[in-house]
Order: sequence, then structure tokens, then C-alpha cells
Amino acid sequence: MEENNSSRLPGEQPEQAPTTEAPLNASQPAQHSKTRIWLRAIAALYALSLFAAFAVISRADAARKLKPNDMDISKLTGLVQGKKDAVAVIPLYGVITQGSSSRSWERGSQQIAKRIRLMSEKKEVKAILLDINSPGGSVGAVQEIYSAVLRARKETKKPFVARFGEVSASGGYYVASACDLIVAQPGTITGSIGVIFSVSNFEGLMKKVGVKNEAIKSGKFKDIGSPVRDMTQEERKLLQGLIDDSYSQFVAAVSEGRKKTVEEVKILADGRIYTGRQALANKLIDKLGDLRDALDAAGELAKIGKNPRVITDSDPFENLFSLMDSKLQLFGAKAVADALETGPRLEYRWYGR
Repeated sequence: MEENNSSRLPGEQPEQAPTTEAPLNASQPAQHSKTRIWLRAIAALYALSLFAAFAVISRADAARKLKPNDMDISKLTGLVQGKKDAVAVIPLYGVITQGSSSRSWERGSQQIAKRIRLMSEKKEVKAILLDINSPGGSVGAVQEIYSAVLRARKETKKPFVARFGEVSASGGYYVASACDLIVAQPGTITGSIGVIFSVSNFEGLMKKVGVKNEAIKSGKFKDIGSPVRDMTQEERKLLQGLIDDSYSQFVAAVSEGRKKTVEEVKILADGRIYTGRQALANKLIDKLGDLRDALDAAGELAKIGKNPRVITDSDPFENLFSLMDSKLQLFGAKAVADALETGPRLEYRWYGR
């Protein structure tokens, strides 16, 4: 039935039927913002890949354009020889742990040991600089890198230089003691020569929440270091024996590397930390300086002179993924690190950091 419009006044607009609009989704702006951020990140990575590809192509073109007839062969040989000699820089950052991950950006002890071996075998590498910024780590992992340095020095006769960043304590110093020369900043924290075995005890907390743990074991020491009960005197004595043995290994390594007697090292090896300047006064390091000074020292030991050519064991893409892994935890680095921190371990480590 049609509505009678005769009752409307002249010029009056007809009433509009009410319309229903879908309510705005408050989350849409936030979603659009996130999408824009991801698009920008993808665009940046794409631009970076294009830049890297362009650099590779440019180098290839330059190599093809250079023909033997373009210059005297003796000059070409001299040019190549001049670029050949270099110092390799291998970073050792963070807590030192055992690791054999297939990811190229991981820096576990096995990867570091492999890098030391590969770089020392390169003919163009005349010296190796370990750029250390570490508070140490597990005993086995530290000793694996230490052994890799000693083996490379023995087999290749190439000099090794350790450069300390802001911290190179305990296991970090243990690794450096295998090198020919140690360079540190005046304010570098180093030393902490010693061993630690930390055990947490949650027995009181478990009693409060009504949780009880029972262990069925083959021997009385099988659950030594358990966090759910107090440690016995026998267990404490046994663990002290482990500590003493590991400590003597540390002292022996420092004694051999720094050309000191065991007695001289023990005076300095009570776990205390030193600044770089204090370490120099106690002859725990050889000189004060920065990375440039350490590279110059490595060049001089290798007899290729100061300001040597530098090569690294990684490429820009590896460094990019390493940065993303450590800063953004996109690949679970934090979860892995947290997992490694659980449970008691025998460590050459300074816990001040």
C-alpha cells in the first residue's frame, strides 16, 4: 500500500528510510599499520639483495675487462701478491657454549673451532685475530676453542692475536691465553681466572606448594646437583674435586701461555677481575690498544706490516641474519640460550655480566 504523501508541506524533503551501517573495526588501523611495517621491511631486504647482486656483477665485469695484455705481467703479479696477504678476524662474542647448529650464523664452540681451522688453512691469511667480547662459558666449550687455536698455531706456524672488547673474562681469557699476543682497552674487564659450579635449590619452595620429588637411582651420587634437595657433604667434597681439577687446568693454560710459573699465576687467579691497565701491570696482557692497534700488531707478527688487509669469515648476509637472530629473536635464539642456561654446569665464566 502506497504511503500518502499529501500531508507533506511544500518543499519538505521526504523522510529517508533508516540505513544500517556496519560498525567500524577498531583493529583495522592497527592491522594496516603492521602491514605497512612488514611491507617496508620486505622492500628494504629486497633493496639490499639488489645492491649485493649489483656489487657481485660489477666485480665480475671488472675481472673480465682486465686482460693480461692490458698491463705488464710483472705489475699484475705484484698487484695480486700485494692483495693476497691479509689478517683474518674471527669474532667470539657472548657466552661460550657447545653448539653444532647447521645455521651459518650460529657461534657455538664447534663453529668457532671450524672457522679457526678453515681460516688458518687459507694461504692468503698470514695471521688471525680473535675479537673477543665474552664472559666465558662452559668448560668443555671453552677448551674446544682453546685447543683449536693451539692446533692451528702448531700446524700452520701463523701468529694469533687476541683483542679484548668491553669484557674478556674467565673462559674468554682462557681462550686468549693460547694466542701469541693479547691487546686490550685500558677499561676492559678481564681476569676472573677460576671455575664455578652453581646449583639452585627449590626444596623449600616445593614444600610450600606441596610438591615432592623422589628419585630412583643406581648410586647415591647419580642425582648430584639436584635442585630439589640439599647437597650432602660427600657430594660437596666430590664437586670440589671437580672444581680443583678444572682450576688446575686453567692455571696451567695461563702459565704456559703467559710464560709464568704456576705459583705466579695462582696469586692472580683467585677469581678477581682486572681492568685492562691492571692486567697489563700484572703481565696478563701484552699491550693496551683498540682494534686497529691489534690489527697492526698482527700484521707485524706476520711480517706483512701495519694496516694489513682484513678478511672475515662471514659475509654481509650472514651478519644480517646474525643481527636479526640476536636482536629480534626471529629464529628462536633467546629460547635456545634460555634452554642452555638451565641446569648446573661446570663453567669458566664470570657472572658479573
